[in-house]
Amino acid sequence: MSYPRFVNRNDELEMLESRFDRETAELLVVYGRRRLGKSALVREAIRDRDDAVYWQATEETPDVQLASFVETARETFPVVEDIKRDWEALLRTLGRQDAIVVLDEFPYLVESDDSLPSKLQRVWDLHLEETGTSLVLVGSSISVMEEKVLSGGSPLYGRRTGTIDLPPLSLTDAQEFYPDTDPETSIETWSVFGGTPYYLRALSPSASLAENIQSHILSEHGVLHNEPEFLLRTEFGIREPQTYYTILRAIATGKRETGEIANFAGVDSNSLGSYLAKLRRLRLITRDIPITENPNATRKSRYRLNEPLFRFWFRYVYGQEGKLAQLGDDAYGELVEPSFSDYMGPMFEIACQSAVPRLIPKTYHGIGYWWHKQHELDVVGLAGDGTLVAGECKYTTRKMHEGDLADLERSAAQVDWTPPEGGDPTYHYCCFGRSGFSDGLQETAAERSDVSLFTPKDIVDSKST
Repeated sequence: MSYPRFVNRNDELEMLESRFDRETAELLVVYGRRRLGKSALVREAIRDRDDAVYWQATEETPDVQLASFVETARETFPVVEDIKRDWEALLRTLGRQDAIVVLDEFPYLVESDDSLPSKLQRVWDLHLEETGTSLVLVGSSISVMEEKVLSGGSPLYGRRTGTIDLPPLSLTDAQEFYPDTDPETSIETWSVFGGTPYYLRALSPSASLAENIQSHILSEHGVLHNEPEFLLRTEFGIREPQTYYTILRAIATGKRETGEIANFAGVDSNSLGSYLAKLRRLRLITRDIPITENPNATRKSRYRLNEPLFRFWFRYVYGQEGKLAQLGDDAYGELVEPSFSDYMGPMFEIACQSAVPRLIPKTYHGIGYWWHKQHELDVVGLAGDGTLVAGECKYTTRKMHEGDLADLERSAAQVDWTPPEGGDPTYHYCCFGRSGFSDGLQETAAERSDVSLFTPKDIVDSKST
């Protein structure tokens, strides 16, 4: 099997290419967590152009960085060889050529010269804004990109003409890295390795999921064995990580509410908020609230890890190094396999939520979770036509039956939601089952237009309707 050279990103590619073809100046920002393919995206966008300079910064001194940039830029624009080694002078010269200039790893430049954003602002305002040049700033350090480029306090604020906040690949797109697996394995693979191209390329096509997990994550020699720790220390700048790590481990092991997290981590509940806020700002965790609630008014909160690999790592690797070394090749069977179905439950719910717009095509105002007192729904979609789509997800070895549907109907009736046009909602019930459905539930679904049954094949099949 050969991996795809480039997967999806069609909207992002079209945006970049269309901006490069304009005769007006463009200041574009491409950012997002490392390993998502930002560099590959911009390189693809300029691949067939002869008016572009792609340069990737390194952690070196400003003089060395400038010399390296000139060495790269002169291959396309020899005129820069005779220009003063100064960012303003170099960019002014390239602006007269209507060049496309990509500065990758922009945070490295800022770290070595904190005045660079101000210099770029000055050269943009005085020289580049009236040209046909495109300046593309690419970065993985979300905090640096937001503070130095995107925030209201940045010298570059108000100058950018376009932004790409690159997300991970969806489950459907990630399948292109493992197209020959069955639907259930596809969901399980995504639930561990996520939609990060770098992680997906690590997969051995001829190996089983268990073998890939064992060799790439659990083994001390695995390419992803220390990946979360590496990113947390380098990309996210968490230099004193113990408390943050413990909070992430708490969430990964199912402690999702603030009281549970605080008790597990031994953190005072009053100070926990600042830790959670930073983890949210770094996009390591997400705050879930009932889909019908106002996020600024409700106190109902649950937290989850955004990146599947981090969730897996903090559950099965962090703090388990001794066991992993002792168990060796038996680590997966001893540590992971017994609880893997439990691990998969929440991931299956996310996969089901993501599939709802395709499986029940409507215009949705929101899709997510809902809970109130003893009632809870894994999937709720609030549609513009007044339909409340309610779903129950079971990643178990038993088939779903009529009792599951009855529970779903009872919980859905408790949701306090008024459709946009007023009146009462129309309900549509969805059962998402790993192991299929009882004969009785299938008969009920066949008789009722408001009940749909979906298997893993429906969830991963991009052609499903």
